[in-house]
Amino acid sequence: MPYDPSAFPPFAVTVDLVVLTVRRHALCALAVRRGEQPFQGRWALPGGFVRADEDLSQAAARELAEETGLRADDPAASAQDGGAHLEQLATYGDPKRDPRMRVVSVAHLALAPDLPAPRAGGDASNARWAPVEELLAQSSYEGDGEPVAPLAFDHAQILSDGVERARSKIEYSSLATAFCTSEFTVGELRRVYEAVWGVALDPRNFHRKVTGTPGFLVPTGGTTTRQGGRPAQLFRAGGATLLNPPMLRPEV
Repeated sequence: MPYDPSAFPPFAVTVDLVVLTVRRHALCALAVRRGEQPFQGRWALPGGFVRADEDLSQAAARELAEETGLRADDPAASAQDGGAHLEQLATYGDPKRDPRMRVVSVAHLALAPDLPAPRAGGDASNARWAPVEELLAQSSYEGDGEPVAPLAFDHAQILSDGVERARSKIEYSSLATAFCTSEFTVGELRRVYEAVWGVALDPRNFHRKVTGTPGFLVPTGGTTTRQGGRPAQLFRAGGATLLNPPMLRPEV
């Protein structure tokens, strides 16, 4: 029998983006307010439909730029080249996740330091950085005292999965350095861990662990006083991608 595409129900593919950064010592995610139905007026993750002529990574980068004005660098770019970390997170395909039609979403996780204030565009009426705990809490309130509705679609689950991916990977990998600028102090890296995990860490113990893995951090030869106090040594991410032994999350 010849192949008949009309014999199969149509469905669409989208990309959704969990974009994380550390702002004011808090782990924040990028959220956009939907300007169109469904879920008009609700906050959501940036994303949209994949076009017929693009792959998933291209779709993710395009949607990020259209809806927020932010740029996602090539996933192959290194942190030293200024590239944001970008990786596929998971695929979500519940038949009822989108009221318009059957939609399968391939979520991506993006991490970068010092991201600028976003601007709304595309089908987003507003965009902002918000603490992840605020976005995931259905009982939180906005500045005008109005209760915040849950994130649109299944984006609360996607955001939760993205945050957990980041929290677990920094235990054993160099992922935390993706939140830092090209040169950083051990104290600045520690504050990344504290923001992502939501805990306070012992400075001396942290310093010993992150400098104990050869090639994990490389001294640049410079110092800085931008954090106040005595000059602190500057480092950059080295070639080692695994932290050995791992730095396990404290129990909270």
